[in-house]
Amino acid sequence: MLDTASPWTPLSATSRRVALEVLLHGPLARTELARRLDLSTPSLTRITKPLLDAGVLHEVREPATSGGGRPLQPLDVDPGLQQFAGIKLTGFRAYGVLTNLRADILATCSHEITALDPGSVVDVLAQVVAELSAEHTPAAVGVGLGGAIRDFTLVRRAPFLHWHDVDLGLLLAERTGRPVAVANDLDALMEAEHWFGDGRDVHSFAALTIGAGVGGGLVIHDRLVTGPDSGIGLLGHFPIDPLGPSCPEGHRGCADALLSTKAIHTQAAMVLGRAVTYDEVLDLAAGGDPLADQIVARSAYAFGTLIAAVANIAQPERILLTGEGIRLAHVARKRLQAGIDQARQPEASPLDLRILDDDPTLWARGAAAVAIQRTVLASLPRH
Repeated sequence: MLDTASPWTPLSATSRRVALEVLLHGPLARTELARRLDLSTPSLTRITKPLLDAGVLHEVREPATSGGGRPLQPLDVDPGLQQFAGIKLTGFRAYGVLTNLRADILATCSHEITALDPGSVVDVLAQVVAELSAEHTPAAVGVGLGGAIRDFTLVRRAPFLHWHDVDLGLLLAERTGRPVAVANDLDALMEAEHWFGDGRDVHSFAALTIGAGVGGGLVIHDRLVTGPDSGIGLLGHFPIDPLGPSCPEGHRGCADALLSTKAIHTQAAMVLGRAVTYDEVLDLAAGGDPLADQIVARSAYAFGTLIAAVANIAQPERILLTGEGIRLAHVARKRLQAGIDQARQPEASPLDLRILDDDPTLWARGAAAVAIQRTVLASLPRH
């Protein structure tokens, strides 16, 4: 569903591309914008005039140069032109954010999930949208969740919700009257970082997440890599240690068996002889407990091995690390680096690693970014 009142709707494909370039990289001087898009100055002037008239673009007045030259008037997008709602849906809570057009968070809220049937979940999501809409009606709503999503609306599989073939986008759009885009939560995070975050200045990057499971995403040539098996957790079963423990699927020494939060605190409980949480295991390791340190060091080394494998195969310019279990990378950074080093050629370039500390709003912002993308790119041909 598209919002016919959106200022993007009447734009031609060329005008939309100009506005998109400014949205992602502005403010931009007209000469720089023309160079980026390989347009002549007269063509750019003709294209930008209706964008200025419609308020999609505006001029940013800069002070005169020290030589007394005429001040430049770069073009920029007004980030307050539209607002967007993004929701991270978990099995126990829905975390919502309201953002502007550049995915800057303006407001947050959350509501508890008490029942997992589609009707009850949609009721909660509608409450989140209503709360976020108290002062500004969002142009569109994005929802991110762990699972396999098709056509930005159909939840083909979401194990944590026990859902199969639920058209969440349609149900929520009917309840809210707003366009809705549903996406895998890691895909949504990737798109947010690609347009507005740590992937904004590179053409390729990967993201690895550790938490309840192990996930991975990849952007190559400025496009998110997706396929028929996206969202089913394939990276979690990547083999790392043939002598390691088995995951619930029976894969010995796979990423899930070594890196998931459940695997780590379960192994620690067996070794320590008492129940411990994931954070308690990390606290013990950081405090010098030899048994906890051994478990954490092994997991961090395995994480480094996985990072190196992704780097060796995909050769991304940057790798982002996040997820609710990412504290592991802070507590055992040296062991993580050792895992990377043993699996990389000495001549290989140093890896550009960036750790994004986990927060539900990070993922909700990703969902909002997908809604922004679907709104802005609505009439662009997809190649």
